Amino acid sequence: MIGIVDYNAGNITSVERSLTKLGIDFILSKKPEDLANCDKIIFPGVGDASYAMEQLRKTGFDAFLKKWNDDNKPLLGICLGSQIIFDWSEEGDTQCLGLVNGKIKHFYTIDSSLKNKEIKVPHMGWNDLTFQNNSSDILSNVPANSDFYFVHSYVICPDDEKVIKATVNYGIKVPAVIQSGNIYACQFHPEKSGEIGLRILNDFCKNNQ
Repeated sequence: MIGIVDYNAGNITSVERSLTKLGIDFILSKKPEDLANCDKIIFPGVGDASYAMEQLRKTGFDAFLKKWNDDNKPLLGICLGSQIIFDWSEEGDTQCLGLVNGKIKHFYTIDSSLKNKEIKVPHMGWNDLTFQNNSSDILSNVPANSDFYFVHSYVICPDDEKVIKATVNYGIKVPAVIQSGNIYACQFHPEKSGEIGLRILNDFCKNNQ
């Protein structure tokens, strides 16, 4: 059974529709206890990091997700959910979950010269993946250079670059897929990326990570 975390900051409907299309059983809940017996967790998110962390603390999902990670259970973060699994976000100077070591920084913090180039922030639209570091389990059925849909202004900056399994080029090299042990993350929206995005969700949910 797949659990979907509903903390008032997620792109829930698209994820639900995708799993339904794939024939995958899931539970969506605002209560951590409802997801305690799930096999895997999908942690979506859109919006502001500080608001998201506030909601996670209010609902108790912050402690739940840390315990989930301590128990070495599979989790897939999507978009904002791929960012606040790290230690800290520049967005609102926010202390995050710390499931993976690293920081989240704005595009312009990483490279201020992007302001003077034809690089619009947020990064919005389709972009193609380049695999690295032996790729990831969730990319096993994804051809190289496949396009996925992105919407974000902040960039994942992990302490250990070996956890970066795919990148895209958007003025700078942008980490797009992360795998660190039991933790998986997509900066893009697989649930909004058509058939190729469904492959990622299917493999995460059905394979034995």
